[in-house]
Amino acid sequence: MNILLTNDDGIYADGLWALYEKLVSRHVVTVVAPDRERSAVGHGITLHQPLRATKITVNNGYQGYSVNGTPVDCIKIGLMELLGIKPDMVISGINPGANVGVNINYSGTVAAAKEATLYKVPAISVSIQGHKTSAYDYAALFTATLAENVYEKGLPFGTFLNVNIPDVPKNKIQGVRISRQETALYNEFVEKRIDPRNRTYYWHGTDAQTSFNTPESDGTALNENFISITPIQCDATDYTMIEELKGWDIDRFKL
Repeated sequence: MNILLTNDDGIYADGLWALYEKLVSRHVVTVVAPDRERSAVGHGITLHQPLRATKITVNNGYQGYSVNGTPVDCIKIGLMELLGIKPDMVISGINPGANVGVNINYSGTVAAAKEATLYKVPAISVSIQGHKTSAYDYAALFTATLAENVYEKGLPFGTFLNVNIPDVPKNKIQGVRISRQETALYNEFVEKRIDPRNRTYYWHGTDAQTSFNTPESDGTALNENFISITPIQCDATDYTMIEELKGWDIDRFKL
């Protein structure tokens, strides 16, 4: 396969190169990643400054393109300019920290896979539960195997896979569970503070979520040490609501 590899943690992130090492022995892999951490930027793109892609070499001799933009920028510039051909697949990750539940809406890792899907390229986003993990090797091996399965079987247009892997030793993983996205909100807070110049500022945060409302959700699977695979659709239309809205007789509000 010809694979475009990206992330939202930046070109030097350990998870990115752990995955590269597993893929490059069997596939042609091009790395196009942000020049710095871009976590939680969602599906943002750069419109008001020029994008630059710089070819760099990391400490182990591997090469990739460093882009001064978002993960979605990396997909756009990679597909339209840097690769020269349409890749067989895009993989985004491996992200340290789970991307389950509502976090899918904010994640740059997930957004990169979604953007590739809009370009009709099969895509996978991959995260691992821990932020300081030593389990990248197994996560990378699982992702490489899954990628070959996706390549063989295909995905419908507009659908990509969001994968979350427990941060536990391989022998502690309970299996693979096909899951749905959890929709419950995290416990959030905004802490009000005063800076040294007596000006108010706010620091947003969330409590770690240890339980989820839905037994079949991605978060529940991960907390029970299952690898969670969730098929995500780009089309966010609520088709059942279309028919209900037609019954509202909104046309009567026409001027």
